[in-house]
Amino acid sequence: MQIKTVGIEKPEPINFILGQTHFIKSVEDIHEALVSAVPGIKFGLGFCEASGKCLVRLTGTDPDMVELARRNASAVAAGHTFIIFLGEGFFPVNVLNAVKMVPEVCRIFCATANPTQVLIAETELGRGVIGVVDGFAPKGIEGEEDVKWRKDFLRMIGYKL
Repeated sequence: MQIKTVGIEKPEPINFILGQTHFIKSVEDIHEALVSAVPGIKFGLGFCEASGKCLVRLTGTDPDMVELARRNASAVAAGHTFIIFLGEGFFPVNVLNAVKMVPEVCRIFCATANPTQVLIAETELGRGVIGVVDGFAPKGIEGEEDVKWRKDFLRMIGYKL
């Protein structure tokens, strides 16, 4: 077995969700979940089929996001993984529960806009995701000013009252 890292390539403000599912039907079901959760959502979805033709299956509502999904799903190339890129101004917090509720979805590895590396195990059978490195290591412990900033920020962007 070899362990490799695959960096997710995307513009800085773009959020994505990386997960694992178990059936080709996931492509249509995840698409439907996203457009039902947020009307007008801009996204691209890439799904790595793990049997049959073993194709990267694609869907979405925004050609640029579909292209990001195509490139990154092809780079990860791990069976039954999917990656969703959300257009600028769309966030995982608004769709994550809808995606998790799709019956075929097994797990979510990450949902982030941070620089991310996907840790891949490669064997004679194929590739699998063994984890992710999402962003950077902590640089300290939050103090009183940091707590105030966090609480004020969440209220400023409308996530807390």
